[in-house]
Amino acid sequence: MGKLYDRLDDRLRAFIAAQPLFFVATAPSEGGHVNVSPKGYRDTFAVVDDRTVAYLDMHGSGAETIAHLRENGRITVMFCSFERTPKILRLYGTGRIVTPGAPDWPELSALFPSDIPGPRSVIVIALDRIADSCGYGVPYMEFTGDRDHLRDWALRKTPADFADYRREKNTTSIDGLPALPLPTTEAS
Repeated sequence: MGKLYDRLDDRLRAFIAAQPLFFVATAPSEGGHVNVSPKGYRDTFAVVDDRTVAYLDMHGSGAETIAHLRENGRITVMFCSFERTPKILRLYGTGRIVTPGAPDWPELSALFPSDIPGPRSVIVIALDRIADSCGYGVPYMEFTGDRDHLRDWALRKTPADFADYRREKNTTSIDGLPALPLPTTEAS
């Protein structure tokens, strides 16, 4: 049976650290599309404290999570074990977007490896509900490694390329909500 937790204790932190994949879910306040995004790269999720987590947000073909967070802040992160112990952990909370150049960017980006190319933001989540469930329906799967595609793509980009990409693909959600602001300089 599922259990509620008042904080991220050592056991939950260890479970989170062992998962190579997590899912992020957000939705607009009214109508529109619910978004669920898989996130990989083991070192891109951090437990900041007992009730705060953060993840490194990489450039992608959309910006639904950012648009939804700007509109209403609601976010759920889900981890599920594909190994021996059947467990699903959901972290519910309110998220905020921290982009390069923001006053707290240096402190937050330091939570993640510096060799990950092309981060566009850090998503910081203040947790208001921490719950697990059995995960009996989750299949066994073996992690064989991270895909290098996103990392390789980002290594080929210049700051101007990232600015152009954000301008083209990340300024609004599929429902027309504002996401990332337009870059103001080529170095953005």
